Amino acid sequence: MRERDQQDFEDFFVANWGAIFRTAYLLTGDHHLSQDLSQIAFSKAYRAWDRVRGMDHPRAYVRKTLVNETVSWRRRRSSGEVPTLDLPAVHTPGPDASLPGSLALWAAVLHLPPRQRAVIVLRYYEDLSESEIADELGIALGTVKSTASAARAALATRLNTDNEVSSRGGA
Repeated sequence: MRERDQQDFEDFFVANWGAIFRTAYLLTGDHHLSQDLSQIAFSKAYRAWDRVRGMDHPRAYVRKTLVNETVSWRRRRSSGEVPTLDLPAVHTPGPDASLPGSLALWAAVLHLPPRQRAVIVLRYYEDLSESEIADELGIALGTVKSTASAARAALATRLNTDNEVSSRGGA
């Protein structure tokens, strides 16, 4: 890569890392995994930088790559990685401190299936239209609408259940 192209990519990376990382965090709920997936998305953009830099919205390319990597990671994890219930005793704050809305809402979003979570994050955090989400995820517009509806219903049920449990004082 030429020095000027290298500098263009570095400028793009610095300007967009925060937004891409936050989207990754909203999709995964895991700080370290978000860093890994963001790095993968940017490395793919770097390899295709000659093509990507000429796009109208190169950040959209990186975001789409990120979403695809997140879905692929979930598939790989389901067949290879074994999650553990032993969590570290110390909680380190992630980037969620600046997220819009309540922490309860975003905790509920993390319990959604990957496609529903992606639709909710892209619609309400990235502020994409339904047609942009369809393009981003490579699915039909109707699928976006039905997925968003199912996700909103699941969130409402989960938030209402959590509120009922906490108001009764039980778990």
